Order: sequence, then structure tokens, then C-alpha cells
Amino acid sequence: MKLYYSPGTCSLASHITLNEAGVPFTAEKVNLRDKLTETGADFRAVNPRGAVPALAMEGGEVLTEGVAIMQHVMDAARPGVLPAQGTVARARMAEALNYVATEVHKTYSPFFHGIEGEAKAKQMALLDARLQVVEDRLAAGRDWVAGDSYTPADAYLFTVTNWSTKVGHDLAKFPQIVALRDKVAARPAVQAAMKAEGLV
Repeated sequence: MKLYYSPGTCSLASHITLNEAGVPFTAEKVNLRDKLTETGADFRAVNPRGAVPALAMEGGEVLTEGVAIMQHVMDAARPGVLPAQGTVARARMAEALNYVATEVHKTYSPFFHGIEGEAKAKQMALLDARLQVVEDRLAAGRDWVAGDSYTPADAYLFTVTNWSTKVGHDLAKFPQIVALRDKVAARPAVQAAMKAEGLV
């Protein structure tokens, strides 16, 4: 398998999950501006949308979208590690993954496109509101984003909240999320992915 990634972007969560799964894979960096891989190949031939992550699998299949990649990798390589299909725990994991993708990740996105002034302040308030939902659930007794066990949802939340520093957002007001981030950061799979991407 080959993971196409761009350092520090949302593809980091897939990188972490591949490490957690313990499967052999290679990783190829993508320049998202010019859509070229580090070997000079046209990344749009891999993913016509030009977005990371993309996972090239055996037999020529390419899987895109981090939420799909993370679940497929764990289910295929480590069956039984994720909550079982058809259980409430599995639905909670899907709920958490989708919340991070559609509410948290997408709320960070405008900060990378030159948003300023009142619009930026409103976006910061929206980000705080989205993160408060996670904070409250953790404060209510969840050990991890989706419940009692670590899942790819934790890797994904860790990845996107890394961006707070870049956009001038203060995470200190969310002590439960900060504590969760510390737990995630300490995992060997996370350290290995961060090192491989040149982030530590």
C-alpha cells in the first residue's frame, strides 16, 4: 500500500492509523499547490480531486477520504480492534469521525484562505462552539472521542486541532481536549507518523 500525504494536513490521521494497524506501507509526499508527488508524478492521476489522503491498494484500487481510509485499514488489518459493525459503539465511532470531518475540520478550513477581521472573529467563535461539543462529551466521562476506547476519531481530532497554533486559536480553554491530545501524542504510532512527516 502507498499513502499519498501532505505533511501536517488531514492525511496525518490516516498516516497514524496505518501505523496503528501495523501494516507495511510506503508514503509519498504530495505538493498540493502544483499537484505533483515528490517523485514528480501527477497526483491527479491518483486522485482526480487532487486532495490527500489517498491510499493506493493492492490490485490498483485507490481509496480516498480519510474517514473511509481509516476505517478500512483497521477493519482489514486488525479485525476486531474497532467496535463491531452493528453495535452502538460502532455508530458512536462513525458519529465522532463524521463530526470531526464535517464540523471541526471544515471550520478550520477558512483560516487557510486569508479570512480576516470580523469574518475571522466569527469563524473563531464557530470553531469554539464546535470544539465545545467535544469538550462537553469528554467532561461527561468519555475517555476518548467516541467512548471508552481509542479509535481513529482520536487521531483525526488530534490532527485537526494541531492547526489551532497555525491559525492563532487558543486551545487552552478546552482542558479536556488538551488532555486528550496529550494522550494521543504519546502513542508510538503518532510519534512515528509525526517524525516521518517532519513535524517533530
